[in-house]
Amino acid sequence: MFYRDERLALFIDGSNLYAAAKSLGFDIDYKLLRQEFMRRGKLLRAFYYTALLENDEYSPIRPLVDWLHYNGFTMVTKPAKEYTDSQGRRKVKGNMDIELSVDAMELAPHVDHIVLFSGDGDFRPLVEALQRKGVRVSVVSTIRSSPPMVADELRRQADNFIDLDDLKDAIGRPPREPREARDPRVHRDDEETVPGE
Repeated sequence: MFYRDERLALFIDGSNLYAAAKSLGFDIDYKLLRQEFMRRGKLLRAFYYTALLENDEYSPIRPLVDWLHYNGFTMVTKPAKEYTDSQGRRKVKGNMDIELSVDAMELAPHVDHIVLFSGDGDFRPLVEALQRKGVRVSVVSTIRSSPPMVADELRRQADNFIDLDDLKDAIGRPPREPREARDPRVHRDDEETVPGE
């Protein structure tokens, strides 16, 4: 439930949203996502959180980060940790939960409604704290994937749960060929794409 005069802020857990959309078989068009929530209320800020590989000649997420930065999103990044898994594949890990939580608590006095794009159950205490400050919280993720991408405790704590699958027609586009098919040496769990590519 959205009200046209309410002040909104979006908090996007980049790798979590990417994984949820991938599980549903579509890519996110971030221009359409921003437009969708501008229609739903007074969008004050749209934050996007992701970890980046430093000193990487080709980072698959770099074009997305640059596009978002120039198109109305507040980018919050930090260096990712790189490691090799047991199958010898290159993996990237980067957790942005603390950064997202601190920013949401700081912005809480200035907004009426926060939309959290993540299914991570670690965010349940954040949602509860925001609600104690009088902020309504919607969570966007999916229960229609197998397994579901949203933690049950997060979905129950939220004032409103929006299944990402229900937004597919408004903010989605067909997926591109997976990056692994183009470069078999690189396997990323949190690969994301640039709108319009």
